[in-house]
Amino acid sequence: MNRSDLPILVLYYSRQGSTRKLAELIAQGIESVPGCEARLRTVPPVSTVAEATAPAIPDDGAPYAEPGDLEQCAGLALGSPTRFGNMAAPLKYFLDGTAPQWLSGALTGKPACVFTSTGSLHGGQEATLLSMMLPLLHHGMLLLGIPYGHPELMTTATGGTPYGASHWAGAQGTQAISHDTKLLTIALGKRLAEAALRLRRQ
Repeated sequence: MNRSDLPILVLYYSRQGSTRKLAELIAQGIESVPGCEARLRTVPPVSTVAEATAPAIPDDGAPYAEPGDLEQCAGLALGSPTRFGNMAAPLKYFLDGTAPQWLSGALTGKPACVFTSTGSLHGGQEATLLSMMLPLLHHGMLLLGIPYGHPELMTTATGGTPYGASHWAGAQGTQAISHDTKLLTIALGKRLAEAALRLRRQ
């Protein structure tokens, strides 16, 4: 990547791998826009045992996010599996620690989008997307969705919403991402990158 490329942060938590696959598709869309670079980051799991700690470096996949990733990014894609119509606790835990970035306005005016996967077909995908939007609004971010100019929104039965990208992964996380959902997810990443570029040029 060129050093002058705009860094777009793709921050996600994934338990069975489906949200991670969506994150990679978002990144594909971002990197289809010349002048933009996707930075994939994840968050460690949380435990009910207060003494439990995660390794400093994940065994595989993206590195853990740090506050500097938020401060340096020109845009943010936020992803989580659905937990009873809400974002997963590890992502919420990370966001709860971003008060310094809120106080400094580090994310104010930057574009953002959200994405999710769920085990059940009507498992609260849109509620989860909305739950992830709330802290981003508090940070002063500019939220992007998927416009109905994408015909796949009208045809997919397993994912896709104007609020963001979504995927029905099945109870075991083995349901493949549909062709339409892939197109919508890539399109969302591309839209985020294009918005970041336009805002940077103003």
